[in-house]
Amino acid sequence: MRDNARIVQRPDSADLLAWYDRNARELPWRVPPAASRAGVLPDPYRVWLSEVMLQQTSVAAVIGYFEDFTSRWPRIEALAAADDAEVMAAWAGLGYYARARNLLRCARKVSDEFGGVFPDQADALQKLPGIGPYTAAAIAAIAFGRAETVVDGNVERVMARLFALTDPLPGVKPSLRRAAAALTPAKRAGDHAQAVMDLGATICKVGSPRCGVCPWRGACRSEAMGIASELPRRMPKTKKPVRNGVVFVVRRTDGGLLLERRPARGLLGGMLGWPGYGWDGTDHLPVPIAGDWRVLPVEIRHSFTHFHLRLEIRFLEVSADCRPQSGQFIAPREFRAVDLPTLMRKVYDVLPDRQLEGAWFG
Repeated sequence: MRDNARIVQRPDSADLLAWYDRNARELPWRVPPAASRAGVLPDPYRVWLSEVMLQQTSVAAVIGYFEDFTSRWPRIEALAAADDAEVMAAWAGLGYYARARNLLRCARKVSDEFGGVFPDQADALQKLPGIGPYTAAAIAAIAFGRAETVVDGNVERVMARLFALTDPLPGVKPSLRRAAAALTPAKRAGDHAQAVMDLGATICKVGSPRCGVCPWRGACRSEAMGIASELPRRMPKTKKPVRNGVVFVVRRTDGGLLLERRPARGLLGGMLGWPGYGWDGTDHLPVPIAGDWRVLPVEIRHSFTHFHLRLEIRFLEVSADCRPQSGQFIAPREFRAVDLPTLMRKVYDVLPDRQLEGAWFG
C-alpha cells in the first residue's frame, strides 16, 4: 500500500464535466454535451427506452435493439399501439423479458393517461410500470435536468474507489449512494450522471482502472492508497444451482415447427418457444404429440440470473396434416429464428436439416 498521507483534493463535478465535454461517448439516445450546455434536452421517450434496455445489459448489446425499436416505433404512442407479439419478437435475444412486458404496459399508461408525455419528477416516474428508483432518477436527471442522483454499477465502482469505501457490496450500497449524492450538481445533473457512468465504463474500469488519465485522480483516495483495483469489494458469490429440463421439438414433413407462446408471467414470459418442462417450475408436461420421440445427442446449456440450466432435446417428425393438442405449427416461410429468445434459439441452432436427416437419426 502506498503512503496514504498524500494530500487528496476534494472531487469537483466541474473537473468531471470538463472531461465529459471532451470525451463523452456518442450514443444514439444521447444529446451531445455541446447541445446539452446550450439547454437542449433529449427526448424522454428515448431516454426511458434506453434505460429500460440497459438494465443488466451492456451498451454494446443494446445499441442495435434501440435503433430497431426507434425505427419501428419512433414515438411512445406508436409503441403503445404495437402488437404485443411483435414487440416481444423484436425484444428476443435481449433477455430479462419482463422488461419488454413492462415496456408495453408503461407505454400504454403514458399514452393513455398522460397524453404521451412522461412525468418530469422521479417520484411520479416510479409509479409507472417497470420504472424503479434508478430508472426514475436517470430519466428525471437526463431528460428533464432534475438534480437526481443516478447510481448504477459503474457509478458504484467510481464512488467506492474515489472515497476508498472498503466495505463489501451489497452492504456498502447506501454509503456509495450518499457519496454520489454529495457530488451531484444542481446544474447539468444529467450530464454529470452520464459523465460518472462514462468514467466507470471507459476509465475506472473493472479490475484495471486507467488512473493516469482520470480527471478525478487527484481526488481519488483509493488511488493514493494503491488499492483502486481492489475496489469495490464483494461478498463471496453463492454457487448457482443447476436445473435440468426437457424441450420437445416437432417438425412436420413440410418443414413446419411446433411452437407455443409461453405464459405472460414467469421465465421467458410472453415469448415463443418449444414446449418443455422441468426448468421453469413445471414438474412434468405430457408430450405434445404421441410418437416415436428421439433424444438428440446434445445438451443445451444456458445460465439465468439464479440458476444454470441443462436442457435435453427430444425430437419428433410428423406428417404435414398433423394437428397438435397445444401450440401451433409455424410454416417455414413464417418462421424467424430471431424471434426466439436466446435459450430457444440455442435449441434451434443445433437443428440444421443435415443433422435432422443425417447421422443423428440413421
